[in-house]
Amino acid sequence: MNIQSSLKRILLPTTTSCAVALSVCSNAFAQDALATEKPLPIRWQIEPLTLDANEGCAIGDIDGDSKLDIVAGRNWYASPQFTPRPLRNIDDWNGYIQSNGDFLLDVNRDGRLDVIAGSFIPTEIAWYENPGAEGLRLGHTWKRNLFLDTKASENEAQLMQDIDRDGIPDWIVNSWNKNNPMSIGRLVDNGNRDGKAASYTIEHKVIGKSGNQHGMGVGDINGDGRDDILLGHGWYEQPEKPWEAEWKFRPNWDIQGSIPMVVVDLDKDGKNDVIVGAGHDYGLYWWRQTGIKEDGSIEFDKKVIDKSFSQPHAIALADLDGDGRNEIITGKRYYAHNGGDPGGQDMPEIHAYSFVDGKFYRSPIERGHVGIGLQIATGDLNGDGRTDIAVAGKSGTYAILNLPTAP
Repeated sequence: MNIQSSLKRILLPTTTSCAVALSVCSNAFAQDALATEKPLPIRWQIEPLTLDANEGCAIGDIDGDSKLDIVAGRNWYASPQFTPRPLRNIDDWNGYIQSNGDFLLDVNRDGRLDVIAGSFIPTEIAWYENPGAEGLRLGHTWKRNLFLDTKASENEAQLMQDIDRDGIPDWIVNSWNKNNPMSIGRLVDNGNRDGKAASYTIEHKVIGKSGNQHGMGVGDINGDGRDDILLGHGWYEQPEKPWEAEWKFRPNWDIQGSIPMVVVDLDKDGKNDVIVGAGHDYGLYWWRQTGIKEDGSIEFDKKVIDKSFSQPHAIALADLDGDGRNEIITGKRYYAHNGGDPGGQDMPEIHAYSFVDGKFYRSPIERGHVGIGLQIATGDLNGDGRTDIAVAGKSGTYAILNLPTAP
C-alpha cells in the first residue's frame, strides 16, 4: 500500500482543526477535565511516511549532513524529503512488530549514530551499526550486533536516560508484569576506540526482585538530588550509591501508566509533579505533589487534564510555540491492544497541551489520521528553528512539521 497516494499531505491550521474533539466521549468523562480548547498559533503540515505496525521512532542526524532525520523501525528517513531507506528487518508478531522502541547513540564511537533496540518478548538488546556514507547511499541494511541478553521477557518499553548522571545514558526496561524483576542496563565506557566494536558494555543491575508494572518514568520525585524510577506499581528511590546499595521500593500507586511518566515541577512550587497517561484507558493526569510523608512516600493531588480520548501511552515535552514553556504532547496509541482497550476502535488523534497561569489549554494537532505509538520524538526537522514532531504507530509513521501561521 502506498501511503503517499492513499493519504495526501495534510496542512492544518490549529485555529480551525478538531474543535469537536472534546465531545468524542460522553460529557461524564470530560466534565471534570482541566483542559479547555485554545489552539496554538501553528500550522501543522502532516507528512505521511509509511504504514506498518512499528511504534518506535527517534530523531537524529543519521547521514552527517547536519540535518535531523527520522529513524522508525525498519526504515530511516532523510531530511528534508523523508524518503524511506532501509535500516533493519523486523518480524511481525500478533498485530505488532518485534521491536518496541528506537534509541540513537554512537555505540562504537566512529562519529555516526547507531540504533539500539529491544523488543516485547525476545530478551536480547541489539545495536545496529550505521553503515556510513556509502552504505547509506546504497541502501544497505545495518549490521545487527548483540549488546546484551537480559534473559527478561514481557518488556513493555524502554527509556534511555542517564540515571547516575555520569554523562552516559543507561538502558531502563519496563515490564507489564508487576511481579517481574526491575532492572537497569548500566552503560559503561569499556575503552574500545577501534570504530568497529562497541565502546560501551552494558552491566545488568537488578534493583528490585519484584515491583514493576506497566508505566515508567525517571526523575527526582523526592527532591534529594538523585533521579528515581517511577513504575505503574510505585517508585524506586535511588540510593547514594546506585550500583552498590539497595533501591527502596515504595508502592504508592497502582496504575497502567504511560511511558514515560514525566517528572516535572509544572507549577514551579519547588516540588516535582508527575504527568501521566492511562496507557490503556481514558485519561491524561497531573499528579500535583503536595508533600512527603514521614515514611518517605509521596502525596499527590491527582487532577484530570483530559479524558476525551483513550490510550495516551507516550508523552513528550517540547516548546512548540517558542514562548519558553514546554507543551505536553500526547495522543491516542492507535490499536494499542489491537482495538481491545476502552475506546480502542476510535479514530487516532494527537494534541499539545499548554500550562499557562495555572490553567491547561489543549491545541489539536491532528485528528482522524495521526495517532501515536510507543515514542514521540521532537526536533527541528526542516531547519527553520521551530520544533517539529515525529510519531510512529499503527496509524502510520509521520513527520509533523511546525509552521508559522499565515501573516
